[in-house]
Amino acid sequence: MTQATFAGQGITLVADVYGDPSDPPVLLLHGGGQTRHAWGTTAEVLASKGWYAVSLDLRGHGDSEWAPDGDYTIDSFAEDVRLVAATFAEKPVLVGASLGGITSLIAQADADPPGSAARAIVLVDVAPRMEPAGVSRIGEFMLAHLDGFADLDEVADAVAGYNPHRPRPTDLSGLRKNVRQREDGRWYWHWDPRFLTGRFGSQDETRSREMYPNRLQQAAATLTVPVLLVRGRVSDLLSEEGAQELMELVPHAEYVNVAGAGHMVAGDRNDIFNDAVVGFLDALRV
Repeated sequence: MTQATFAGQGITLVADVYGDPSDPPVLLLHGGGQTRHAWGTTAEVLASKGWYAVSLDLRGHGDSEWAPDGDYTIDSFAEDVRLVAATFAEKPVLVGASLGGITSLIAQADADPPGSAARAIVLVDVAPRMEPAGVSRIGEFMLAHLDGFADLDEVADAVAGYNPHRPRPTDLSGLRKNVRQREDGRWYWHWDPRFLTGRFGSQDETRSREMYPNRLQQAAATLTVPVLLVRGRVSDLLSEEGAQELMELVPHAEYVNVAGAGHMVAGDRNDIFNDAVVGFLDALRV
């Protein structure tokens, strides 16, 4: 794995890259409030299977630059992704979780010409129809800790509270990838608070303004490239009804429903998730 930078729309984006740059590219896009490190194991597996895996920090997240004007609209995320995708010798597969999935939909639908940004799309626990209770729970979790944490134990407690079905980590060192320690000694999430509170923001990671879900439904209906939807079976954000609505909008899509996984599918059942994505990508080679 090496680190690379890409030019977004007026900002610099940071990524971890895995594998041979001459292999077909896969661009991994995390959810709101996460970082590129959410894909570490998946990226390693993809590289071992002959893909060039690029795990990108979205604007305002991780080590990517924060938007100077606080612009965290879905259009800005999507334009960043289109600019990164255009740097590869061939169109990438977009793998997007939650916010990353919504970004993938809009990036593909609004490309010039439409549908030209990606060769295929993997949507991870996201679809045009999302459950309000699940969306609200994400927003409440993110807004509850804007004042930071006294130590990594508090960070671990907060994560365990949001994901009670996942064992609380005993080794807290991995949490350092998602938080920063400032001069006051407190630990803060590795993303720009204006993502939620800025003048372009909204109170949830999916930027649910008037254009949702209609805009996302319209974007999904335009998809002609291969599509895989991976849902966490116990997700409170994407219901089975929401998944089936996507399948009606995109009849050629494939669907995997992962038992024992919630909204954070790749983290909850990484082995099953990786198998599903690798199987889908292998079919693209035929």
